Amino acid sequence: MGILIVLLILLIIHIHGNGHHKEARGNINPKRGCDLFQGNWVVDDSYPLYNTSECPFILKEFDCQKNGRPDKLYVKYRWQPKDCNLPRFNGEDFLRRLRGKNILFVGDSLSLNQWQSLTCMLHTAVPLAKYTSVRTGGLSTFIFPSYDVKVMFSRNAFLVDIASESIGRVLKLDSIEAGKIWKGNHILIFDSWHWWLHIGRKQPWDFIQEGNRTFKDMNRLVAYEKGLKTWAKWVEDNVDPNKTRVFFQGVSPDHLNGAKWGEPRASCEEQKVPVDGFKYPGGSHPAELVLQKVLGAMSKRVNLLNITTLSQMRKDGHPSVYGYGGHRDMDCSHWCLPGVPDTWNLLLYAALIQN
Repeated sequence: MGILIVLLILLIIHIHGNGHHKEARGNINPKRGCDLFQGNWVVDDSYPLYNTSECPFILKEFDCQKNGRPDKLYVKYRWQPKDCNLPRFNGEDFLRRLRGKNILFVGDSLSLNQWQSLTCMLHTAVPLAKYTSVRTGGLSTFIFPSYDVKVMFSRNAFLVDIASESIGRVLKLDSIEAGKIWKGNHILIFDSWHWWLHIGRKQPWDFIQEGNRTFKDMNRLVAYEKGLKTWAKWVEDNVDPNKTRVFFQGVSPDHLNGAKWGEPRASCEEQKVPVDGFKYPGGSHPAELVLQKVLGAMSKRVNLLNITTLSQMRKDGHPSVYGYGGHRDMDCSHWCLPGVPDTWNLLLYAALIQN
């Protein structure tokens, strides 16, 4: 009888232990072949991760509810990878892990969107922790003094330089003087694409220069690839992987053309639900393919936050007429907060705790 009891206890311990083992592996384990960037959007009543009323420094253009957006379902969606789960965001754990470190986002207003999201997520997690927020020129610095953590954003839409010369403003595809301020940071998160498409009054350059050659214009995707290769060389020459981790945000899509998701006359306006399923009908984003090509040719590792497909599915996530300009403007490029960029930061958190 005693032997039977001992065997029964051992069996219970074995089953109980296996259960915990499976639960632990359920979060992130690349050995199982889990791709965190493949999945679908599901409604989760525990969302959003924060309310804008708890984030006093949120920029007006991202605060869609304060700007009058009437529907609320868009803040309730959680990204669900196919074969595993994203870890729940733990802001205090994030700050403890990065104690004494600097995080620098470098890019355009989509990078600002992600930086703003992360600062709101962290402040909401530790609401009693003091913070300072300072902007000097194109550099915004958010500091948690008690954790000795800086979360910064440097506005740089092209990554490569624009210089004022006698002929006008010149976009230099093979020059990165701005890289001087990127050095010495522990986590770098880059982003660039949208400004490469601007024409007319929104185009911030008059000529493109590569080496000794000057062009009035060129194919923008070709120019983007050349600029990315210059950035990649900067990373190869200046980043010590033992001291700095490098991420690229990926390409954030817009939703101006409803034909890409089967509604030819639609835009992001009045969209209230994501694209259903696991695939985006419009297919791969051409800029994302260029980015993957450049990253794939690098010898030093850059972590791609491959946000494109999951963001393509969120046609409902933009400010539309509930951005900064109100009904005078249609914004199908940036994202409401809380919203899609929070998931970008969940993926960043997952990558950081993975190591």
